[in-house]
Amino acid sequence: MLDEAARLEKKLVRQVAQAISDFGLIAEGDKVMVCVSGGKDSYGLLDVLRKLQQQGGKNRFEIVAVNLDQKQPGFPAHVLPDYLARQGVPFHIETQDTYSVVKQHIPEGKTMCSLCSRLRRGILYRVADELGATKIALGHHRDDVLQTFFLNMFFGGTLKGMPPKVQSDRGDHLIIRPLAYVAESDLARWADIRQFPIIPCTLCGSQENLQRKQIGHMLRDWQQQHPGRIENMAAALRNVQLSHFMDARHFDFAGLAANGVPDADGDKAFDPDSPPLPLGEGWGEGQQRPQNIPLTPALSRTRAREKDRAPT
Repeated sequence: MLDEAARLEKKLVRQVAQAISDFGLIAEGDKVMVCVSGGKDSYGLLDVLRKLQQQGGKNRFEIVAVNLDQKQPGFPAHVLPDYLARQGVPFHIETQDTYSVVKQHIPEGKTMCSLCSRLRRGILYRVADELGATKIALGHHRDDVLQTFFLNMFFGGTLKGMPPKVQSDRGDHLIIRPLAYVAESDLARWADIRQFPIIPCTLCGSQENLQRKQIGHMLRDWQQQHPGRIENMAAALRNVQLSHFMDARHFDFAGLAANGVPDADGDKAFDPDSPPLPLGEGWGEGQQRPQNIPLTPALSRTRAREKDRAPT
């Protein structure tokens, strides 16, 4: 167990430090407001940032932990203050009854996350100003980033993820996500090892039909069937080629012209970089099309025309 804990701690610290370096998340003299909900992710974020803070190095920064007590029925208000005090972490508990507001405006059985999130963000931005925080750190991890990407693609019609660093909508705060490279499963293991006093979320976390949960199940199924797929998808978010999408706002397709200069990203008559089709998924002369892959309408019409022209 000790060896496992040491290896996992080293991995988490390395990944968070890498994200901080890659995206410029924390600078010398920053006061980082770490939002702590009582879940495994925010506990893990605070824990790893404190370890980096204690290591020193070129980026010396302050940490203040902030929890928003939303007055949910049965919320154990003593748990976080007791834990943070024992750890010696400067903290602030903000008490605002957003629970009643959400319950009043959202019909029973409907998803509460959107309104709850808006209310929470507004309060946290105000608290950050009052505390003099220069960065607001949230505990979203790699799996959250991927889930958000697919949610926006499937339900919003946009390729938009969850950036590691972003301005608030008013432009007066910087939100950072130092866990952007960290897998949720590693945070769960770390929470078990560290025995964090987890506070379950009864306001939104118990709503089983959330689209985010469905996407999460999809990603876990993919990972189980094809190990390494989540890692590949996460890497893809850092390897974007705008010329190979269809958004003219981000690439000048209208101004593109052949210039006679070789381009490694240009179109190829045959792309040797494409992975080969798995056995049984390719078909050609003398091969039958797999029965579980339907013909597209265009290909169906083409095959019908070829059949009509064939000699009898």
